[in-house]
Amino acid sequence: MSQIQGVLFDLDGTLLDTIDDLLFAFNRLRTELELPAIAKTQFRSYISYGARAMVEKGLGVDGESHSFQQLKERFLTFYEQEIAQYTRLFPQMENVLQTLEATTIPWGIVTNKHTKQTHQLLKQLQIDHRPKAIVCGDTLAKAKPHPEPILHALSQMKVKPEHCLYVGDALTDALASQAAGTRTVVALYGYIEENDHPLSWPAEGFIKEPLDLLKWL
Repeated sequence: MSQIQGVLFDLDGTLLDTIDDLLFAFNRLRTELELPAIAKTQFRSYISYGARAMVEKGLGVDGESHSFQQLKERFLTFYEQEIAQYTRLFPQMENVLQTLEATTIPWGIVTNKHTKQTHQLLKQLQIDHRPKAIVCGDTLAKAKPHPEPILHALSQMKVKPEHCLYVGDALTDALASQAAGTRTVVALYGYIEENDHPLSWPAEGFIKEPLDLLKWL
């Protein structure tokens, strides 16, 4: 693992703890629809699969229905209004990033979150200047689990797949990393569904907290 020359992170549930702001926005939508608030424990399992899954699963709405796009846009409007009220780097993650930067190992972000929300969030947290690559769900025609977003980020960082770690908290992350040829680490501290079996995902390693990642360098 001493040959690691770059690290890529998923965003929600891996690099950033975004659940409280997402849940606040989602429950604003549910209130508007005269629905009771959804519990954090239930909502947590929806996040890694993006806004589409949050609306589909959290409201029981078919993604192909007439009302879906309107509901999704309303949710994202609420989210953008308070996008960084509670969101922070996961505990210990700042230490990890500082270590990478001190050892001149570039790091980047590959997320299925859309560009608008990603850059707004990173800017408000004042870390938008630090990643050497940022690839979002709408940057390319394909999103994770397709490998192209990871390969695009690698080209920006000038790192070969076999020399890069990809860290994520969803099966889509592991599948995208496997297809791209990067070395996969699963963030067990992330937003993993209760019925998921992350230890069965295609990965080289599993970390219980961010600092564990340094053992892989």
